[in-house]
Amino acid sequence: MSAVAWIAVGSLIVWVWLLLGQGFFWRTDQRLPARRDPARWPSVAVVVPARDEAEVLPMSLPSLLAQDYPGDAEVYLVDDCSGDGTGELARALSGRCGGLPLTVVTPGEPEPGWTGKLWALRHGMALARQREPEFLLLTDADIAHEPDSLRELVAAAGTEGADGFDLVSQMARLRVTSTWERLVVPAFVYFFGQLYPFRRINGEGSRTAAAAGGCVLLRAGAAERARIPESIRQAVIDDVSLARAVRRSSGRIWLGLADRVDSVRPYPRLADLWHMVARSAYAQLRHSPLLLAGTVLGLGLVYVAPPVTLCAGLLTGDATAAVAGGAAWAVMAGTYMPMLGYYRQSLWLAPLLPFTAVLYLLMTVDSAVQHHRGLGAAWKGRTYARPEAAPEP
Repeated sequence: MSAVAWIAVGSLIVWVWLLLGQGFFWRTDQRLPARRDPARWPSVAVVVPARDEAEVLPMSLPSLLAQDYPGDAEVYLVDDCSGDGTGELARALSGRCGGLPLTVVTPGEPEPGWTGKLWALRHGMALARQREPEFLLLTDADIAHEPDSLRELVAAAGTEGADGFDLVSQMARLRVTSTWERLVVPAFVYFFGQLYPFRRINGEGSRTAAAAGGCVLLRAGAAERARIPESIRQAVIDDVSLARAVRRSSGRIWLGLADRVDSVRPYPRLADLWHMVARSAYAQLRHSPLLLAGTVLGLGLVYVAPPVTLCAGLLTGDATAAVAGGAAWAVMAGTYMPMLGYYRQSLWLAPLLPFTAVLYLLMTVDSAVQHHRGLGAAWKGRTYARPEAAPEP
């Protein structure tokens, strides 16, 4: 066989393994587990870190204040040194909308060794713990919740013990409106699921751990045992680090896709999406040039090789390359279709996944370049020149 044919066959073998051996990552059926309502609804503190979120807060905060929750619940918004009046707007929205009690606190700039979001969570959680809540809902300022969201999360967590979860997290449905959002956003969740298969995370006795930082319900006792957030204070990829810390402390975790929790943050331009991915992509690779090189080669074999070898085989008459490359591309597109369906997008976007993968590859390389230039992860006016990657389990 020709070298092109060997590459095509290798890519097909990898895709067959991904299809069957990577926790069925492509399925989108991991949804919030249904449980009976508890006999007594536990108390919950909702902690919202917010920095310069005045644009999205009117679409998200009222949904939290309007939660239809039978137990005691209150909201703590941590205004992380915003320059756009986030704290004042939050108070105004609370006065206008009513609902759950709202407390707004401003902790000041982070101390050395802390990333901004985790510094904000530290102060919000410390304030909430004075009321001794049984659960903490950690949710981002751009996340909108349906009125029964908190009720369903708490019910899904169950009672503490063998049958209950210490951490329940939902991957909020991201906004998909612009052309670039349609092309990039579903792939973002697809790649995340490929890296952290939800079924494997939720399996009994699994060591794989991850969470979606936009919506995390955390049992207060589990947070104390895992020393959250102090134990992960430098993490840029804080949601994965949080889940690993909980699992290391023998906590049970669950992660799935959301049906009634949505991100309202717009990413209309490619530059917006590029920054969202590039700010933490190299941290996911633990800032390792060796892992970066392996990722480039791996993405090339898995995503770029199928269409390239198909075209090369057709042009040169290499039937093996054309058939293997075409089959690999078909399997790839087939595994992407469920995610496109979840995002209510045309299935005709599935064959474009190789192009989107190249974009993600370039974003990852750019993330590494920025890191080695000393710029590191930059977000909301702060730069973490040498951020710590999520710790290993």
